[in-house]
Amino acid sequence: MKYRKLGSSDLTVSEISLGTWLTTGVGIEKEQAIACIDRAFDLGINFIDTANAYGRGASESVIGEALKDRPRDSYVLATKVYFPLSDEDRGLSREQILKQIDASLERLQVDHVDLYQCHRYDEETPLEETMQALTDIVEAGKARYIGFSEWSPDHIRAALDMVPGVAKFVSSQPQYSLLWRRPEKAVIPLCAENGVSQIVWSPLGQGVLTGKYDADSPPPSDSRAASDDMGGFMERLMRREVIAAVDKIKPLAEEAGCSMAQFALAWVLREPNVASAIVGASRPEQLDDNAGASGLDIDPALFEQAEEIVAGIPRE
Repeated sequence: MKYRKLGSSDLTVSEISLGTWLTTGVGIEKEQAIACIDRAFDLGINFIDTANAYGRGASESVIGEALKDRPRDSYVLATKVYFPLSDEDRGLSREQILKQIDASLERLQVDHVDLYQCHRYDEETPLEETMQALTDIVEAGKARYIGFSEWSPDHIRAALDMVPGVAKFVSSQPQYSLLWRRPEKAVIPLCAENGVSQIVWSPLGQGVLTGKYDADSPPPSDSRAASDDMGGFMERLMRREVIAAVDKIKPLAEEAGCSMAQFALAWVLREPNVASAIVGASRPEQLDDNAGASGLDIDPALFEQAEEIVAGIPRE
């Protein structure tokens, strides 16, 4: 496993990180989730990403159980705040940030998280209020650094313009993959200029880029697309045209001497501003293949061919 520096922080994170959306505390049994976390450590993955909204706290609770006997300095732990936990508990107001960080720490069984992220932008709360609250929890030692997920360039720039009066963001968590390249236009350049790294989610297109789906057959019974709990966000990716394009990438992965998942993850990691690619796992063995993407040296010409293939996918 290779490691990269996270933005302007002093955190060093594994190129492959373990995400817990739709799995830990939600889609799989606790014992299986803990087995996935244990396997991640065996493979050199030191970075675990979660959120208070995943299972409305259930994900954090399972992670807390899995990590409670491990040395605190042996892993980098990130969680998020914004999405509803109840009718009253949501958003990025000062009240909510101070309340939710304490609740997250209790569930995670730690006295601090390494990275506390705004899960989305809160249009109903002044940015100044959010940034000051985040600064206060950093100064209180409850979070070492702060980040955001899926913020617009304008919002990112506005927050960065407040520094040094407030804590500085060190990470951005956008969706990014061969099938979703929107961050390249503005978010990545802006962040690269300001010491903010990308921690990307869905680098495998929610599993589509592993090549396991067939345009003419139902999805495998053990796949995310076939799951009532985990397949609800895949309509755009499961289109026949997308699956057909992914099939055309398979010979490129074979030429590179790696699996489709490794090829897709290595494509994401080719971007210097990406510190880590988040992968999910419902079975420990899934992580073995994903971890193998770290450090791969793949001919850029193969990546260029893959980009040309997906560029030809008809728009919806």
